[in-house]
Amino acid sequence: MTPVVRTSTRRTSTRSTSRTIAAVTAAALTVVALTGCISIRWGGAAGGGGTTSAPPTTSAPATPTPEETAETVDLEALDEDTQTAIDVVDTFWATHWSDYFTGEYTSPTVYGYYDGEDPDSAPTCNGTPLEAGNAFYCGETDELSWDVTLMSGGYAQGDAFAYLVVAHEWGHSIQARVSDIRTDAYELQADCLAAAALYGAAADGSLQFEDGDEKEITSALTFLSDSTAWTDTADHGDTFQRIEFFDAGRRGGVTACLPQE
Repeated sequence: MTPVVRTSTRRTSTRSTSRTIAAVTAAALTVVALTGCISIRWGGAAGGGGTTSAPPTTSAPATPTPEETAETVDLEALDEDTQTAIDVVDTFWATHWSDYFTGEYTSPTVYGYYDGEDPDSAPTCNGTPLEAGNAFYCGETDELSWDVTLMSGGYAQGDAFAYLVVAHEWGHSIQARVSDIRTDAYELQADCLAAAALYGAAADGSLQFEDGDEKEITSALTFLSDSTAWTDTADHGDTFQRIEFFDAGRRGGVTACLPQE
């Protein structure tokens, strides 16, 4: 994915609060690996009270070793794509907020990258350090964060991964701002809102999908899916459900993600 006009999509209010990969340091990549078993919470702290129920640990496909990740990922490109995703998604919601909701839109705080293998340096939510291999929206602080190893490991499989993670966590911040739209399947709803924002930005002309981006998103949703369907509200849904909800947002926009009367 690329911004159509890179300079026009920069929103300094969010970018200035975001920690870049350089702030975490590339050295963390030689210490931490995405293993075959990671806990994908993906912003379960969304909501007015900022509480969260821990989801089950999920088995993920094989992922790059630290050495492979460090060798294959262009960290500067990853950081640039992540910052662009922040700007594009924030601009979409700022532009279209009044199309769907009342009141004034406010941007969440973007903490950005953290090293989950170092709890002393990781941000906290409800007093608990954010763990490795995850991305979060914390309702307590209205803050978005993502582990550097999760992002670099996913980015090694395609640049669309960074856009998906940012847009999904931003979806949780939207749920927190309009609490009555949140459904029991709130993780799947965040997938839907992510698609609505990304494809809405493309319709606005601020983002352009490149060949292979949609395949990368499908692969990323598969990579991040729970092994079982969302029989519990803490679950994220299986691969087919995540793709189904993302596709609903792609085709129907924000309206398709909202509870239907």
